[in-house]
Amino acid sequence: MRRWGTALAAMALAGGALAATAGTAGAVTPTAAKAAAACEAGWGSGEKTAAPAGHAPLENIRTGRHTCYDRIVFDVKGATAADRVGYRVEYVDALHQDGSGEEIPVSGGAILDIHVSAPSYDPGTGGESYPGRARKPLPGVDIDGYQTFRDTRFGASFEGETQVGLGVRARLPFRVFQTDGHVVVDVAHSWNAVR
Repeated sequence: MRRWGTALAAMALAGGALAATAGTAGAVTPTAAKAAAACEAGWGSGEKTAAPAGHAPLENIRTGRHTCYDRIVFDVKGATAADRVGYRVEYVDALHQDGSGEEIPVSGGAILDIHVSAPSYDPGTGGESYPGRARKPLPGVDIDGYQTFRDTRFGASFEGETQVGLGVRARLPFRVFQTDGHVVVDVAHSWNAVR
């Protein structure tokens, strides 16, 4: 009897230790998973492109701040997953306006030249769909307090594409992706922010 009592007590202690370890491991795992999900890997700083399937008009440009990156979004009226919006995004030494080739000053440590296959006018009617003006900051976009973004400049809307210069703190990793009606450019806060 005494052996059974000792064995049961030992099993109860071992079970309690396992339960405590499992509770601790469970508490750490969600936090680690959230951190890993918040900062993705492999963005790089090289040119990123996608071929267009059509040319729907640009409706709006907006920005947002996130945990690991700053975001700029191009809203394209009527674009769908089947009607993909083309883009070309790359770092340049200076922003040169499409069409004229004139240099447009952009503040920051580095400049992203963003081309989106969505004109700032309706291709069918010729009416303005986005009120951007060459060399001027993007209308309605306020990037004060952003960790990475320093300046925005409307370049041009030329031959079915809209050009925007995005001044950033330094040449940092970025990604570009699309969802229905949106082209999204995320610029990491640092090289270490992207795991």
